[in-house]
Amino acid sequence: MMGSIIALLSGALMSIQGVFNTEVTKHTSLWVSTAFVQGTALVTCLLAWIITDGSSFAGLLSVPHKYTLLGGVIGALITVTVIKSMAMLGPAKAAMLIVICQLAVAWVIELLGMFGTERATFSIRKLIGMLIAIVGVITFQL
Repeated sequence: MMGSIIALLSGALMSIQGVFNTEVTKHTSLWVSTAFVQGTALVTCLLAWIITDGSSFAGLLSVPHKYTLLGGVIGALITVTVIKSMAMLGPAKAAMLIVICQLAVAWVIELLGMFGTERATFSIRKLIGMLIAIVGVITFQL
């Protein structure tokens, strides 16, 4: 239950952040806005780390798959693409396409057992659910 609540909160925060970032970009530039977002995220994370954790950053050296350390780079690209898509499509259309793509890519990652995830078995029910979601997006856009 708590995982579902956190996931819903995440979705809401992503939509709100996208709108905020798009507005900031109107008054600055795409890269200034993105740098500000990532910079304030860094400050927030460092403060939370100091208050709650304080563990060593040396643990990063023991991460077995170094490519997984690219999360920050991906985060910056997410910020840029959310800003651009919301500016071009509007918040609702952009968020729907983003969520559908997240779902599809996450399912493929699970099906193939990519990046160390446990491999999931193919389910026709999940495929039908994905197709219904895609039809929903198309219907929404019409």
